[in-house]
Amino acid sequence: MKILTLAAAATILLSCNNASTTATDNKTDSPVTNPSTPQASMFNTLTDAEKADGWELLFDGTSTKGWHVFNKNTDGSAWKAEDGTLTLNPAEIKDGKTTGGGDLLNEEIYENFHLKLEWKVDTAGNSGIIIYSEEDPKYEYSWHTGLEIQVLDNERHPDRKFQKHRAGDLYDLVSSSPETVKPALEWNTVEIKSNKGKLEEWLNGTKVLDVTLWDDNWKTMVAGSKFKIRPDFGKYTKGHIGVQDHGNKVWYRNIRIKKL
Repeated sequence: MKILTLAAAATILLSCNNASTTATDNKTDSPVTNPSTPQASMFNTLTDAEKADGWELLFDGTSTKGWHVFNKNTDGSAWKAEDGTLTLNPAEIKDGKTTGGGDLLNEEIYENFHLKLEWKVDTAGNSGIIIYSEEDPKYEYSWHTGLEIQVLDNERHPDRKFQKHRAGDLYDLVSSSPETVKPALEWNTVEIKSNKGKLEEWLNGTKVLDVTLWDDNWKTMVAGSKFKIRPDFGKYTKGHIGVQDHGNKVWYRNIRIKKL
């Protein structure tokens, strides 16, 4: 009996040693990557199918090429391409304006288009996606002519209290519904399609906005909004696409467009 017991113990000890040796042999010095953690290289690219379908990247993930500050020929030092995102870092604000900032516009002019992108905003943050903006020295900001799809922390920013000022809204004109925005510091996906006066928006996969532009009802809406003092607001049927500097940190990525 003792002989059998000793033999069994020896077998167990040998098995443990072999397992330890195998684990040591398989160990490497390579860093462990969490497969659920997205890498920057996964974004800001187009598939062959998307390219064939006419999609174009507006942000390459590594530079601000193709973008400039509204009414300027610079991209602004506060706007950076970091970790695959187009981000505004308002480190210094003077007289209510970000030093080296300003609304950032793409260089192209678009009329009918399908725009897709992702955004996340800082805690209590505010920004916006601008469409149909006209550049001219007589306009101080891109939103003096362009329409804004609101980007907002709906839980903390003061604008959350105002109808038509929440995330996804056509700012100060039409409320989005249902509310599908994610909390601050989480990524949201948005699609904006504007074709022959019909404006539609999808936020995180759900349609939240459907508006007819430039008809009599549109003119009535503008006349009843804060933009009534802007004589050229919402009148341009083609223009720049941009992202707003509202003095808060914000990130954008996967910005792509298809002309319709």
